[in-house]
Amino acid sequence: MPNCPRCHYTINSNAVSCPHCGIVLKAYGHPGITLHQALGEEPLCESCSYHADDTCNFPQRPHAQECTLYNDLSQTRLHFDQIYNPRRSSLESLGLWCQRHPVLLGLLILAAVSFLLALMAQLS
Repeated sequence: MPNCPRCHYTINSNAVSCPHCGIVLKAYGHPGITLHQALGEEPLCESCSYHADDTCNFPQRPHAQECTLYNDLSQTRLHFDQIYNPRRSSLESLGLWCQRHPVLLGLLILAAVSFLLALMAQLS
């Protein structure tokens, strides 16, 4: 059985709130989703892997005190050095950019093909 993050009282894993201190442990309206809460003044984003790799789209970022998608950076296999590597090659950076912006990449390819077709039609 897990422990409460605030009072460390042993609680049922299905409990929505701690029976001892009353802290809410599950997301409102979604009792199956764990609600992670910051214990001190430091926001959850500081230790979240989604914040570290810049994939978080939570509106309260970077000051979130509660989050259902929190992923502890210290518990993940990737470390910040592997996520953010300023010495990436240009080809690696281009590949990552293409993965992050597939729609824009598609539009650029469509524009290039249209330009080449127009150029070929003008030459013939």
